Amino acid sequence: MSLRIITADMRRSAAMAKTTLAILGPSGSGKTCLMKALPGRETLCLDFEAGLMSVQEWDGDSIPIRNFEDARDIACLIGGVNPAADPQGYYSQGHYAHVTTTYPELAALVASKRYIFVDSLTDLTRQAMAWAKQQPEAISERTGKPDVRGAYGLLAREVITLLKHLQHADGKTTIYVAILECVTDEFNRSIWQPQLEGGKVARELSGIVDQVATLSLFEPEGDGWRHDPIKGRTRRLVCQTANPYGLPAKDRSGKLDVTEPADLLALLTKIHAHKKG
Repeated sequence: MSLRIITADMRRSAAMAKTTLAILGPSGSGKTCLMKALPGRETLCLDFEAGLMSVQEWDGDSIPIRNFEDARDIACLIGGVNPAADPQGYYSQGHYAHVTTTYPELAALVASKRYIFVDSLTDLTRQAMAWAKQQPEAISERTGKPDVRGAYGLLAREVITLLKHLQHADGKTTIYVAILECVTDEFNRSIWQPQLEGGKVARELSGIVDQVATLSLFEPEGDGWRHDPIKGRTRRLVCQTANPYGLPAKDRSGKLDVTEPADLLALLTKIHAHKKG
């Protein structure tokens, strides 16, 4: 039986122990460098980009991931068993037993970690797209030719399922980083959005994670900050949806200011702190 009562104290304790956070920012803005603030012995980096040169001195562990099948296996190790999964499918008891038997050292490593840093969600979706194009759903039954729409639909389903599975990882905070790009529509309106394969994943990301923050450059102005993504000298995280900069953000905790210092551990400490009163 999987139904159980969660008391208020238990719920508050669980909320203190974990969160899911997406950090968006342009290429080269220093998203990966934020990981250096996290304690190495408690942090595992899932390296989809082979781009950890900027954190060579960081003393944490990382796992290079080069294909989507491996990404699903590590997600199963981190998130455990999904009781609602198809018994023959991914994230099931059978899948979890397989990966823990195949990768016993990884299973022990994952169990010892508190923070999971995914670098990056952009490259995860690229790997998922490469995988999706090779599946039967990506081939038209009528013509036998590649069906791009089918590939995108499969990508969206599989990536969203993976992200939601990681959301249930007990006692682990998961941080995703992704490239942020400015897109201009046919009405010449510019919007900032995550650079991900498949529009559905980008649209649903903010609904899956607890927090969204955009990393950008600012200059002090009066009692606040002026957004200057080209010449700004101070990196800060935009954390509230109602921000004057038009940047993607969400604060489900209700504890963050419009912008916060670009210190990942300080940000997570503030999110997990007890509210006063």
